[in-house]
Amino acid sequence: MSCDFAASYALCRGRFDQELADLTDAQMQWRMYPGSLSIGEMALHLAGVEIWFIHQMNGQPIPAEYQLLVSCATEGVVNDNPFPIPAPEITAAKVKEALAIARGLVDPVVSNPTDAQRAATIQSALGPIIDGTGALARIAFHPGYHHGQAYQMRMHPDFPA
Repeated sequence: MSCDFAASYALCRGRFDQELADLTDAQMQWRMYPGSLSIGEMALHLAGVEIWFIHQMNGQPIPAEYQLLVSCATEGVVNDNPFPIPAPEITAAKVKEALAIARGLVDPVVSNPTDAQRAATIQSALGPIIDGTGALARIAFHPGYHHGQAYQMRMHPDFPA
């Protein structure tokens, strides 16, 4: 079965990745105002959500090596807890690696989800329980949302050169 979300995901995720491709560590860590997410935090959040959703859709536990990254899906983003990765550790290389890992897990599922994956019960990052089709809709839209934020941040007059 071809997936109605694959084209949207490829376009939105591709543009998001392209927006971040040339950023330095300082640019990944820059905040527009106190309490806002940096572009690097936003990217790690995106990767964390993607990994979390795909593992839920596959009925798999989160492997130990992804636990910290998956915690970026919610911690410091949809609650008042601190972001789980300290700003100095958010490097361009770490962000690119996380995004590549997540995309490698998402691409096969978004391109050809099984009926079981579409019917899976998923806890969304905002809390509601959704099905796998709802997760695919969010996966397809999510990078587009953050792409717009990253673009606006890069246009800010105080964004590091």
